Parts: sequence; C-alpha cells; structure tokens
Amino acid sequence: MIAMAFDYKKEYKEFYLPKDKPEIIEIPLMNFIAVRGKGDPNDDEGEYKKAANLLYGIAYTIKMSYKGAYKIDGYYEYVVPPLEGFWWMEDVQGVDYGRKNEFQWISIIRLPDFVMKEDFDWAIAEATRKKKEDYSKVEFLTYEEGLCVQCMHIGLFDDEPETVRKMDDFIVMNGYETDISDKRYHHEIYLSDPRKCSPEKMKTVIRHPIKKR
Repeated sequence: MIAMAFDYKKEYKEFYLPKDKPEIIEIPLMNFIAVRGKGDPNDDEGEYKKAANLLYGIAYTIKMSYKGAYKIDGYYEYVVPPLEGFWWMEDVQGVDYGRKNEFQWISIIRLPDFVMKEDFDWAIAEATRKKKEDYSKVEFLTYEEGLCVQCMHIGLFDDEPETVRKMDDFIVMNGYETDISDKRYHHEIYLSDPRKCSPEKMKTVIRHPIKKR
C-alpha cells in the first residue's frame, strides 16, 4: 500500500476548509515562507506575481529535498500547502477593493513543522544556485494569528466585502469586534487555481483577527 503524502488542507480542515458561514477559531503559531510587497495583485508586471514565483521556488526546493544529498531531520512527504496572503492599507481599517494599487501585503506559504530555519536557509542557497535567481526577498516568518473569525468565500475577489459584512455581523452578535492593526491583518487563503476554475466558483478562506468587546 502506497503511503499518501500529508495534506495540510485535509489534516487541518478547521484552518483550510471552513463552511460558508462565519465561525470563531484560535489559530496557533505557524512558520511560513514569506515575501513582502505592495501594489495591485492583478498587475502582470507587478511585485505580487513575482513574489508567488519566489515562494513556490523555495516551497518546491524544500518539498523535493529528499531526492538530493541534503536531508531534513523528520522529513515526510507532503502536499505543498496553499498560497495565502496578509493584506492591509495605510490609514484604512481592513482593505478598500477600489484602491488595489495601494495594497500592502505579505504573500506566504505554510512550512511543515519539521522545517527549521537552517533548512530554510539551505533551500534559499540551493534555489539560488540551481535557478540562478535572486531569492533575497524571501524570509522565514513565524506568526501566531490568535483569535479570529473566518468564512469560506465562493466567487470573485471583488465580491469579498459581502462575506466580510457577514463576518462583521456575526462577531458583533457574539460579543467581539474586528482587531485589524499593523500587526494583525486581513488574511486570505487561496484554495482554487484561477487557471482551472471559473471566477464564480473560486474558493477563498477569509480570516480576520478579533477581540472581545
């Protein structure tokens, strides 16, 4: 019997596959591959598309490391977790979808728990050597998101405000308020491949930090 690769989406459904109704959840500390940038994510020549390429370059260097000489302690085969993003704007509570060129973001992919900082550093050096690209913007990010409200959004990114309104109403009814700040962000997890999925069926987890009122 062939062992299945560990899939974070399936093993941690509470984090990656919420229902399309808001729910409150505590998110633990996790490690990520991260690239910071700004600007419209839809700009084909912009920073966002380049950031995704950098992230996946490192993600797959780590994933395929078992085939080479470098051995990561505790390694097991796994599916690369989905692309995620923290989003914010200067002087705006949350995000304004009409001003995409003002977006600030940290684009991220979760790291398996067995990947230590020295393994990450090896992957940066290895990808730089093999792909002849500059990976200096890629960082090892440790982040504890804490208490949040989340909901599955199905459809266009531009229709997200409707889902966010549902989340806002839900937390108020339950005695919480949104706690977006310069350290706690509007968070999106992208579960659909836009090249293979129609925009109306795209699945995106939306997550907001909250606190008791």
